[in-house]
This record gives sequence, structure tokens and C-alpha cells, in this order.
Amino acid sequence: MSASLSEQALVHRSARGANNERLEFLGDAVVGLVVAELLYDRFPKVDEGVLTRMRAHLVCERGLAEVARTLKLGERLQLGPGELKSGGYRRDSILADALEALAAARYFESGWDACRAEVRSWFEHALGSLHTDDFGKDAKTRLQEWMQARALGLPEYELVDATGPEHAREFLVHCRVAAHSRQTEARGNSRKLAEARAAEAMITQLQADERKANPA
Repeated sequence: MSASLSEQALVHRSARGANNERLEFLGDAVVGLVVAELLYDRFPKVDEGVLTRMRAHLVCERGLAEVARTLKLGERLQLGPGELKSGGYRRDSILADALEALAAARYFESGWDACRAEVRSWFEHALGSLHTDDFGKDAKTRLQEWMQARALGLPEYELVDATGPEHAREFLVHCRVAAHSRQTEARGNSRKLAEARAAEAMITQLQADERKANPA
């Protein structure tokens, strides 16, 4: 008897047979849509920018992996010998992909309405821990708070260049985090906007570094 799609959704590419990569491709869109709708319904007075940041927080690799852990997907994954030995069932990337693949499998097997209801239920706990104020803060404030929480000091901003006529100036800014030897740069039609974009890029880099350093 062939395996169901829900079973295939939990088969990593390192294992033999059909794996979950194609299901994960579709599941990414399924989860993104359901979470966007969930946030839209739950926070009717929150603007688009905050909703976008909240969605990104929930559907990032680490966020999806945490949901997968609540569903105990790691215990049900099928992995090849190498991944099994290295603890792949604990890895964020593998768990996140499996969760998205499972969402696609549920869509094919049960239809949209049942899939939507199930995926919404997966995120209820994570949604309950969100505070909209945290996502309304500008990028520079969020970067500063992230660094202070880890005793990393403060980021440094440097105006590197300003070009163009007075009515259409473009500013180039560097953002540096000495503790991580990191630097980002960004441009904007104001120094404030350029600094915000550089801070956003820095947050993304530092969070990615942290996820790599703590894969479990």
C-alpha cells in the first residue's frame, strides 16, 4: 500500500523513497495564507506594517519549528541514517519544512476548509503570546532592544555618503555591531530611512546567526 500524503510529508529527502520537498513548496503558501488570515481576523485595528512583521515572526523557520515541536513532528520524521545520527529531528529547518509539507498534505487529503481549520489551530498558542506593541516599534528600536537583551552594547550608525540634488538626496548609511563584527548598509531618501533599513538588515543577519548557533 502506498503511503498517504500526510506520511510522505514527514519523509525528509535524506530517507529513501518519495520525500516532502514538493509538498513543502505548496505548504509554504498554504501556511502563509492561513496565518495572514488569522492575524487579519484577530487584530482588526492593526495596520499592514505591523501585521506583516507579526506574520514574518510566526512563519519564519524558528517559528514554524516551534509549532512543529508542539505537534511532536520530530518524533514522527523519517530521516536517512546521516541525518538521524546528527539529530536532524531536532533541527529547525527540517521541522519547519515538515510542518509546511503537512499543511499541503492536509489540503490535498481533506480539502481547503478542513486544512484551514487545522492549520489555524496549530498557531493558536503562538498567537496568544504575541504583543502588537513589540511589532509596532521601528527597526532601530528593535535592534537596540535585541542587542541590550544580550548585553551586546549599542549599534553604531555612520553616514557614508549623500548624493544628488537637494530636492532628491540619497543617503548611504552603515550600521555596525562591534560584538559580532557585522556591518550592513542601506540607502534612503532621508538619513532616518537609510538608518532604519540598515537596522532592519542587521536584525535579520543577527537573528539568522543566532538560529545557526542554536539549531535545536
